[in-house]
Amino acid sequence: MKTTTYIETLKHPVVGRLTLIQFISYFGSWFSQVALASMMVEYGASEMIIAYLFMMVMLPAILLAPISGYIIDRIDFKKLMTVLLLVEIAMTLLFMTVNSLDMVGWLMLFLFIRSLASSTLFSAEMALFPKILEGETLKNTNEIHSMVWAVCFAAGMALGGIVTHYLGYDLTFLIDVILYVIASFILIGLKLDLKPIEHTETAIEMMKSGFVYLKNHKKLMHLILLHSCIGFSNFDTLVTLLADYHYKYVLAVPLAIGWINASRAVGLTIGPLLFSKYIHAHTLHFYLAIQGVLIILWAWVQHVYSYSVIGIFFLGLLMTTLWSYTYYLLQREIEVKFLGRVIAYNDMIFMVSNIGITFFVGYAAELGMELKYITMIMGSGFIVTALYYRWFKKRYHLSV
Repeated sequence: MKTTTYIETLKHPVVGRLTLIQFISYFGSWFSQVALASMMVEYGASEMIIAYLFMMVMLPAILLAPISGYIIDRIDFKKLMTVLLLVEIAMTLLFMTVNSLDMVGWLMLFLFIRSLASSTLFSAEMALFPKILEGETLKNTNEIHSMVWAVCFAAGMALGGIVTHYLGYDLTFLIDVILYVIASFILIGLKLDLKPIEHTETAIEMMKSGFVYLKNHKKLMHLILLHSCIGFSNFDTLVTLLADYHYKYVLAVPLAIGWINASRAVGLTIGPLLFSKYIHAHTLHFYLAIQGVLIILWAWVQHVYSYSVIGIFFLGLLMTTLWSYTYYLLQREIEVKFLGRVIAYNDMIFMVSNIGITFFVGYAAELGMELKYITMIMGSGFIVTALYYRWFKKRYHLSV
């Protein structure tokens, strides 16, 4: 039973303010995501172009992890966050210049840069929390962070689909920009009282020492791999293809994408309230396996829109806690001075997993594999992960 409630955790001044900033900026990101996906479908983009577009969201965390980790460990959090929000504002404005499939290269570049800022900001926050929080409060903060993401995912996808359908892409992007501006103003009042950590190493030495630290701690490497397996739930490309293949005959593509993702996100939001206290070191493998089975069952009904909406809701119920708990297991094992670098490497591997799944979905669909069987393979990944975790728990005597 929890000794610290979510409300009590949110009363922490830093957690409360950052959660509000997260809520606004995450909502804006998903609000415009529907517009991007729908725009590509309208312009006649192929399955692989859609997959590549979603890859641009994940590539920065992979290619630039050592550099972002160094930046996070070296630069003041508030200053870094301000710059990153300004970058997100600029790139979102540039989305409005894309008006045909011929400009998809520019769109990918803008999305890559915005995602670079977003992923660095996320890693910085996840490295900050273990410095100011511990135990139950840290675990709660991870879950709150994930629930905020889910609420924004639901509301952003649903409202983004409606606004995109009725008011067009440019207005959707403009609203997104306004939200980032509001988040920037809220950031002004953030007060952090952290003792600076002195780093006498050069940038190259810091990046190297972070890599060596990770290499010498095998348990951390296994925890990073475990967390990356949550990437088997990356359904963005799959849902876009389902809308293009099946749902467009029932509902407009923006609305279909928005509402099905909103249904999943409602599950992501409710899930921790129901399952958080049950998922721990001794039960994690059991819930990973259940998640895999649920995805496999969804595969058989996903071609029917109404069944798919219901099915994806159930898929979301466990995911928030699985994500936050595996992240918590990693955070508590990292030395403070290496937090930024190790968290950045973790996010890099997580994004590698997501890109791998995205590429697999797009490529397999282009080769003619039915989406049903693609989904079943993704579900099987969770079952394999459950077996891997059982081995890991016995090897390292995990008892959290």
